[in-house]
Amino acid sequence: MIIYETAGRFINAIFVAGVLVWSPLSMAQMPVPSLTEHVIDQTGSLGSEQKSTLEQSLTEFEVRRNSQITVLIVASTAPEGIEQFSSRAAEQWKLGRKKVDDGAILVVAKDDRAVRIEVVYDREGALNDFTTRRIITEIILPRFRQHDFYGGIAAGAGQMIRVIDGEALPEPKRSGSGPQDDIQRYGPVLFIVALFLGGVLRSTIGKVPSAIVTGSVVGVVAWFMVGALSIALISAIAAVLFTLTRPVRALNGPAGLRSGGRSHLVTVLALAAVAAALVAVVYRAGGW
Repeated sequence: MIIYETAGRFINAIFVAGVLVWSPLSMAQMPVPSLTEHVIDQTGSLGSEQKSTLEQSLTEFEVRRNSQITVLIVASTAPEGIEQFSSRAAEQWKLGRKKVDDGAILVVAKDDRAVRIEVVYDREGALNDFTTRRIITEIILPRFRQHDFYGGIAAGAGQMIRVIDGEALPEPKRSGSGPQDDIQRYGPVLFIVALFLGGVLRSTIGKVPSAIVTGSVVGVVAWFMVGALSIALISAIAAVLFTLTRPVRALNGPAGLRSGGRSHLVTVLALAAVAAALVAVVYRAGGW
């Protein structure tokens, strides 16, 4: 009980401190830079030749189509999300022809590991939400993950041009293994993790807390191993139910772990596992 009370006070203190620090920061929005060229890189991530090549390509597109595509690279959009920042940039820049909004912005927040294609209203016939998501996930992010930053931006902007020109996106690549193969491949590993972790934690911190911790860890492990959110959620729920419903004898960890000192250590490790799981989820969901 003392550990739980201490942990609760610690979490409350962090929350209060976060509110006090975040409140004044949330009022100061990051300014949108002036639109001086098609490619604005505030992070210095692009070389001069790379930037010049991309600038030339977007300029030629504007001359040919009377429409604008721009690239904006910033370190972070904090305290805003990339969606709000991109919307403000679109409103300030007013891309496209006068009285006809027909432009798009490829926004990259490098430190936030976030990418967005902000499309003004008139252009959404071609660059709709589904298409822009595919451009980001299938064309831009795979190159970012290979540390090809310029390649991702150039390929993404090029695909935006081709879509506006009427060219369809390429068919999605089909991987050799589907969700069923992933479950068969990784299922035994996840089961062992749930069995061992659930047993050890249940003997030290109780049934419900151990089920929550086990479900979180198994879900994160499944997400990173399989890469599918649906399978991760199913695995997490299965681990929670498994830990809650299995008999206590089947889940008891080594007897030595039940001693006071070691049980406290396991409790701390369990809380650390939850924190690591939350960080991993935020990291995975937030970007490339």
